[in-house]
Amino acid sequence: MTRDDIPTPALLLDLDRFERNVRRMAAHARAAGKNLRPHAKTHRCPEIARRQINEGALGVACAKLGEAEVMARAGVRGLLVTTEVVAPAAIRRLMRLVSAVPDTLVVVDNAENVAELGREAASDGVTVDVLVDIDVGGRRTGMAPGDPALALARAVVAQPALRFRGLQGYAGHCAHVMGWEARREASRGAMAPLMETRTLIEYAGLPVEIVAGGSTGTWDIDVELPGLTELQAGSYCVMDIDYRRIGGRAGATLTEFEMALTVIATVVSVPTADRAMVDGGLKAFSTDKPFPPESVERPGIEYAFAGDEHGRLTITDRSRAPKLGERIEFFPPHCDPTINLYDRIYAMRGDKVEAVWEIAARGRSD
Repeated sequence: MTRDDIPTPALLLDLDRFERNVRRMAAHARAAGKNLRPHAKTHRCPEIARRQINEGALGVACAKLGEAEVMARAGVRGLLVTTEVVAPAAIRRLMRLVSAVPDTLVVVDNAENVAELGREAASDGVTVDVLVDIDVGGRRTGMAPGDPALALARAVVAQPALRFRGLQGYAGHCAHVMGWEARREASRGAMAPLMETRTLIEYAGLPVEIVAGGSTGTWDIDVELPGLTELQAGSYCVMDIDYRRIGGRAGATLTEFEMALTVIATVVSVPTADRAMVDGGLKAFSTDKPFPPESVERPGIEYAFAGDEHGRLTITDRSRAPKLGERIEFFPPHCDPTINLYDRIYAMRGDKVEAVWEIAARGRSD
């Protein structure tokens, strides 16, 4: 099967670029003396998770319990569920997951939730490994740093069926700060309370084995923190326009990681000399960014959304006007929600389809 045989729109992964990305991040983490537990919310694909682990990752972080369940069924281990599990039915599912995959980690930010997890774990005869989730400025989940976090850590220790392993602090709001120096300053400021909380908890006599955080945007920033033990970067393995734009060290683009993910679409109409239409629209790309998809090495056109099923190409160079039936690849604005629109990803080696991988955790936001 070749590129021209793939029904469109479809999600493609350039394997050469992807493999270089995976190796580069793994080598970076090793050189910095950090562990790597990449975020699978980016790809939701067990085959990608396995390849990351084969290069040295501890396992994968999963945004939701449903993702972790899919990864576990596929044989992936070293799972960290990075969102609190609080609903009674979800807690029951978590206990089944821990029973099957005992090294699974879960985060907490509430004493009532800690007590409920402790009761259910004791009832099921399992021990649940727990990280205290710290709010480092993102104003999403997380306990306040300092004394409140220490109190919650002590609440975890007080539960015989829970095991306190450390802290999580995800500064996602810093990941897309434009310019490396500005991003470094933002991340340092956000992560400082997490580092101070680690020191406070250890001074109180509680060992902190794990301090997890970091993102693709701060991959070469957060490793400078001696108190951080593992990175949760996820998008680096495929990349997207948003991460390409933010700028690397000394003002360069984030070129250390290559744009490996594309969406291929077909020109289905060329109704005028200045317009062509492709079969990839709102259902083919993420729409959460203020910029559209960009064509891959295809000058003379500009993409704009034109409905659920269509993209409008403004022909800026009529000497390069698209032809009916032509296939054009586009870089997505945001990789995570784009991938979540597809059931499968075509793993490409040049123009040849080397494999088709199921995005098995697609839609598992439960």
